[in-house]
Amino acid sequence: MGFNCGIVGLPNVGKSTLFNALTATAAAQAANYPFCTIEPNIGRVNVPDARLEKLAALAKSEKIVPTQLEFVDIAGLVRGAAKGEGLGNKFLSHIREVDAVIHILRCFEDSGVTHVEGSVDPIRDAETVNTELMLADMESLEKRIAAAQKKAKTGDAEAREQTAVMESALAALHAGKPARVAAPPRESEKALIFKRLQLLTAKPVLYVANVGENEAAIGNAYSEKVAAMARMENAGCVVIAAAIEAEIASLQGEKDKKEYLASLGLEEPGLNRIIRAGYRLLDLVTFFTAGPKEAKAWTVRRGATAPEAAGVIHTDFERGFIKAETISYEDYIACGGEAGAREAGKLRIEGKDYIVKDGDVFHFRFNV
Repeated sequence: MGFNCGIVGLPNVGKSTLFNALTATAAAQAANYPFCTIEPNIGRVNVPDARLEKLAALAKSEKIVPTQLEFVDIAGLVRGAAKGEGLGNKFLSHIREVDAVIHILRCFEDSGVTHVEGSVDPIRDAETVNTELMLADMESLEKRIAAAQKKAKTGDAEAREQTAVMESALAALHAGKPARVAAPPRESEKALIFKRLQLLTAKPVLYVANVGENEAAIGNAYSEKVAAMARMENAGCVVIAAAIEAEIASLQGEKDKKEYLASLGLEEPGLNRIIRAGYRLLDLVTFFTAGPKEAKAWTVRRGATAPEAAGVIHTDFERGFIKAETISYEDYIACGGEAGAREAGKLRIEGKDYIVKDGDVFHFRFNV
């Protein structure tokens, strides 16, 4: 069960530079993790998590296995995509298949790198892509809404609910806003209807403001505009310099990478921030398993139950789930590991209805 983020952006905004840095990082990681497959337009990268090493040290684990996130490089977009221009249809279908969208925006001046629109304006660039997605959503909703309205008039309660959800999404789109601003509360019945509409602009978005190398630590006026737009749209925002990421990815030793980052006033690669932001965007939580063989991080969606978490490890674990021995990460560390947590009464036995919390350390009991 993988979770993925699609990377989009106009030509010459730094999308390829960033994706290449991601795949170079993934390729370097692949040496240690054989299951990390790289296809031409897919990179799977480890999710940075300092907790894993601390767990491994206490559990005396031989091996550390991080959890991963997949990034998909989505073919470039042109105006008129919603009408099927250029690679338009392909672009839209690729976006439909990803869980979240990472939108790279050019926020750097460089006379050596031409801009398709002739000038640097990240807000206009964002609108170029967003307009195409919004047009595709409008068309999709307008096709379906008439049938739902007709059904609702006959007194069909389900059709009435669907119509209300579609109308509010369409109203947002007509007002020039993405459908996600009209998303119903996550726990409501309407949330499921909204999800089933599979609207492109309902997907969570992270804007990445790609600035010049000397602006990576503080950003610039362009990236500030992007951050303001993200707040208005209920989206995330990260400032990076793709050129720096490419340089870091090409350095071999961890020491060299740290020194290079320090010289630029940065604490960690921007890629780490993008990966973590992507993880938050998808509303994911991490749980751990730790023993002498390996300490491993696993991913589930927020709200997943203990049997679902067990199923991520192996389908048999979910099918034959009996209970989960659970220690919170904080207790595991404070008590010096599993034995200490047991003695201190911090190990809990949880059943089928238990909702996984970020940082839970599990031992699953199952019977198949």
